[in-house]
Amino acid sequence: MAGFVIFAERVDWHTRSLVAALKARGVKPRIVSLRACGFAVGETAHGLLLPGFGDDLPDACFVRSVPAGTLEQITHRLGVLHALAALGVRVMNDARAIERCVDKSATTFLLAHAGLPTPRTLVLEDAATARMLVDSAPGDSVLKPLFGAQGRGLERIAPKGALPEPEAVGGVYYLQDFVAAPAQSGPDAIHEDFRVFVVGNRAEAAMARRAKGWITNIHQGATGAEVAAEGLLADYAVRAAAAVGATYAGVDLIRDAEGRLKVLEVNSMPAWHGLFDATGRNMAEPLAACLVGETVSA
Repeated sequence: MAGFVIFAERVDWHTRSLVAALKARGVKPRIVSLRACGFAVGETAHGLLLPGFGDDLPDACFVRSVPAGTLEQITHRLGVLHALAALGVRVMNDARAIERCVDKSATTFLLAHAGLPTPRTLVLEDAATARMLVDSAPGDSVLKPLFGAQGRGLERIAPKGALPEPEAVGGVYYLQDFVAAPAQSGPDAIHEDFRVFVVGNRAEAAMARRAKGWITNIHQGATGAEVAAEGLLADYAVRAAAAVGATYAGVDLIRDAEGRLKVLEVNSMPAWHGLFDATGRNMAEPLAACLVGETVSA
């Protein structure tokens, strides 16, 4: 074993924060791009190509990002993560959790299978059937990119509203009932949902995300306000992370018109700068503690 790795494409605020938190614990991690990794069967002792490691393996790996690429490139990069886990290296999060969270349909299925409340969701390829489902929905539908992130590409579609052509959605329609949260009427209504950051089966921090529009992602201009990471909000978030097998996660939840919480999504590589701005808590600390195996008291 030869140290810790952070898989990242750039040394941004998040990476610098995590490096600092690990160094404070006596660990100096290496920052490696998954683009530079590969397989070297018959060449290295473990069969992998990991820059700077040779025949050694890392003690643990933190996946900050998996770079975009072709289907072949992404499959190859996830294959490296799968192989590291198979060799007994702790990978946080591992490839299986990343795959489950990147595919929103898999996430939704696993949330429901775990008994967590989540909006009615229909995922299919046939445009005519999708059109019929939108028109027969009890209210508006939200069309989401299957592999989207940070609130990009979301569309709210009313019954009889225009539906994109298949090629515009990658040939897959992910449709979810729009959740009308309490007090969302009138021109000055504020839309609100919640982001809970989970690390190692513990809800570390939470914020309400508020916006004048229905898309409440911080990257889309919403503002964050600290809320207590406790009660049902924390319980659902921890259970949602466990349902997809994520050691750490950003879990998005919303209250419906009756005030009932529903789990919307689970992010396996969440940013936490917005959460830091809202709460003053840097998630690099609990992440580093979890990565090195510290025991965190309740």
